Amino acid sequence: MAIKINRRAFVAGTSAVVAAPYLSTSVRAQADAARRWIDNEFQPSVLTKDQQMAEMDWFIKAAQPYRGQEINVVSETITTHEYEAGTLAKAFSEITGIRLKHDLIQEGDVVEKIQTQMQSGRNVYDAWVNDSDLIGTHFRYQQAVPLTDWMSGDGKDVTLPTLDVEDFIGRSFTTGPDGKLYQLPDQQFANLYWFRYDWFQRPQIREAFKRQFNYDLGVPVNWSAYEDIAEFFTNTVKEIDGVRVYGHMDYGKKDPSLGWRFTDAWLSMAGNGDRGIPNGMPVDEWGIRMEGCNPRGAHIARGGDTNGPAAVYAVEKYVEWLKKYAPPGAAGMTFSESGPVPAQGNIAQQMFWYTAFTADMVKAGLPVVNSDGTPKWRMAPSPKGSYWREGMKLGYQDCGSWTLLKSTPVERRKAAWLYAQFCVSKSTSLKKSHVGLTFIRESDIWHQSFTDRAKNLGGLIEFYRSPARVQWTPTGNNVPDYPRLAQLWWQNIGDASSGAKTPQAAMDSLADAMDDVMIRLERSNVQGACGPRINPKTSAEEWYRRAEQAGTIAPQRKLANEKPQGQTVDYDGLIRSWPATPPKRN
Repeated sequence: MAIKINRRAFVAGTSAVVAAPYLSTSVRAQADAARRWIDNEFQPSVLTKDQQMAEMDWFIKAAQPYRGQEINVVSETITTHEYEAGTLAKAFSEITGIRLKHDLIQEGDVVEKIQTQMQSGRNVYDAWVNDSDLIGTHFRYQQAVPLTDWMSGDGKDVTLPTLDVEDFIGRSFTTGPDGKLYQLPDQQFANLYWFRYDWFQRPQIREAFKRQFNYDLGVPVNWSAYEDIAEFFTNTVKEIDGVRVYGHMDYGKKDPSLGWRFTDAWLSMAGNGDRGIPNGMPVDEWGIRMEGCNPRGAHIARGGDTNGPAAVYAVEKYVEWLKKYAPPGAAGMTFSESGPVPAQGNIAQQMFWYTAFTADMVKAGLPVVNSDGTPKWRMAPSPKGSYWREGMKLGYQDCGSWTLLKSTPVERRKAAWLYAQFCVSKSTSLKKSHVGLTFIRESDIWHQSFTDRAKNLGGLIEFYRSPARVQWTPTGNNVPDYPRLAQLWWQNIGDASSGAKTPQAAMDSLADAMDDVMIRLERSNVQGACGPRINPKTSAEEWYRRAEQAGTIAPQRKLANEKPQGQTVDYDGLIRSWPATPPKRN
């Protein structure tokens, strides 16, 4: 089913097929090819060239039983995967003798096709890069191969000795409640606060903001400050250098892209759910309560928080800001239509901005780029809603991850696993990170080449090196069937965006719809011992009382004041406060 369609403005439906002439005819030829790729493409690297060659020698030997086979893998179409399909697939084939076909399709199609293979048992692809948002789905349906078992069992002979799983920054996102790794991160990016640093530094603008709001203009710490800044640029400043400017950017068309705009994870920014990293427990940022490994419900009357005060506040602010502070027409845009707008130079700030677009935002000649190539903008941690409490997650981080399915024959699975590891190996990962700016390894983030490049990337490197990074996480284990539940969001949120329903009514409808799906899963018992066990409906008051007695957060009662005093922090001071040395490895 098509969820997250048009998530990124790229051309989908392409593939890279490695032609027969690229296939090496001997081990020596394969080694020669490896040296050429190391010298001409796989630089920089955290490894020396000799260490890279040692990894390539391992791939050559491990791939010998599979030479000449054609292996099929798939991913969504973003810059990182375009690099894999166009460059790494060719390199892998020349070095190993395995013919690699890497398809690039829309993300919604990836989800639809992986569902087809899981439901039919027919081998559609030999390996998949799909979002770690499906971790709860993969864990419960048991159609995905637990990689922890695979790497020590059937796949041991094709598991790279220098893979270094501990170096992957997203491994907690791809670990099930049983403690096993189900997916291997291939690319990651976060949604962060984006703002015009150059405008925020202008003395006249700073003085005017201070007069109006009695505190300094800076990176907003809370939603109150974000709202004040939006009001200031939209209705006080109005025009900068002859251009009409706006204090906020978003989109609101009732379209599948509106759903993931919320599941990725707007409610958590507001303060929905409980404390816990990577996801709140017992209630996560979708508002789903989980006890043990069993989802218990989304509706507040079942102990969930999907339609609680924090969630309703999140939707109310979304609707209000879109109407009052975004450019005309934003409410009728989809994600892909709204994405290029900040680069046009008339937006002061945006709370919900994906770092995957960094490369497109630093292109020479854009109104938001200086003549020396440095950006006029910066990114920073997102502000917190009034329901947010210390210890909660703060935003979303996409983690596209390699996934193997049990329905793929073992020998084909082994060959595909070699390619998956090739794409994330220390030999290739740093160069791939420079191309796509979607980091997966701690060692890449702290490499000198990114220290040198940081000034041109608007805070991306500083964020990924900061302790704040861990508070941005994907959808987690509480969601038992991501494809079925995710599609419910855009349909219901769209009613709030269009005005067809109040935010409360829209979230009530969403909570009931999610519970209905989970009740059907419970009745079918298709997910076994860790499937949903939905609580009976009682009352919100009972669950408020239970949370207070247990010392947990969700669901929270409605706050008397949902707009406390605005707070900001100086961007440069924030950056200086973060550690300048990499964390020690155990």
